[in-house]
Amino acid sequence: MKVSLIDGTYELFRYFYGQPSHRAPDGLEVGATRGVLTSVVSMLADGHRYLGVATDHTVESFRNDLYPGYKTGADIDRDLLAQFDLLERTLRSFGVVVWPMTSYEADDALASACARAELDPRVEQVIICSPDKDLAQCVRGDRVIQRNRRTNVDSNEREIHDHFGVAPASIPDWLALVGDSADGFPGLRGWGKKGAAAVLAHYGHLEAIPLSVTDWAPNVRAQVRGADGLCQTLARELQDAYLYRDLATLRRDFPAFSDVEELRWRGPGEDFDEICAYLGATRLRERIDRLSQNS
Repeated sequence: MKVSLIDGTYELFRYFYGQPSHRAPDGLEVGATRGVLTSVVSMLADGHRYLGVATDHTVESFRNDLYPGYKTGADIDRDLLAQFDLLERTLRSFGVVVWPMTSYEADDALASACARAELDPRVEQVIICSPDKDLAQCVRGDRVIQRNRRTNVDSNEREIHDHFGVAPASIPDWLALVGDSADGFPGLRGWGKKGAAAVLAHYGHLEAIPLSVTDWAPNVRAQVRGADGLCQTLARELQDAYLYRDLATLRRDFPAFSDVEELRWRGPGEDFDEICAYLGATRLRERIDRLSQNS
């Protein structure tokens, strides 16, 4: 079997900004929810029968307590924010496992589900359906891959290394140095993507990087422009780097499921027709009925 783990928050954003508006009878904007539902139906039609969807039920998480500048939901469009709960209810009614996160983030749920699934010998491959660079840290060989469903591009461990210049295990360290504007932390002054990649490709993790540039390997010094200044910055701001790495490190202890069979889609619930009518998505019903017969 293959297990597909979907970043519901990303999908909701993607369809909110990528397709026309649609209002429910009560005036609520539901276009993004319709888009995600249609997308999940297409995945099932393509044979993805073991899947789970993680959402940020509340945008703030424990990371906001660690770092005041961490991302919040303050700038999210209200018509989009109002669909978070609706998406969860819709997918759950459709028969899909949903993890609505509060203290953790959706990415933590995906990382936790991935860690459990990849240990199961029945699982041939885990597909993380999100382009979020944080999730690249979960990729393992060809067994755990990352899929950008917008571009339909898959990335295995080799391709992650080619793209970032570091192995998946070093992604949190790389983000600590270069920063992540989407999550709201700046990284260290002067550290760019290429310099961070060159250093981490050799040393792997922050604590292994010598804090005196004279102790850096000659090939590393040769690759990094302004190595002396960058090394001084790292020594001066090391505790900040550790904090940023902690923010970028996904937690894998969320109890997403006990057995992978819990992720198998078994068809919609009794209230799904009502939800489809509310969304104006009744044309999906016939297609879904055919999927249910083959599940």
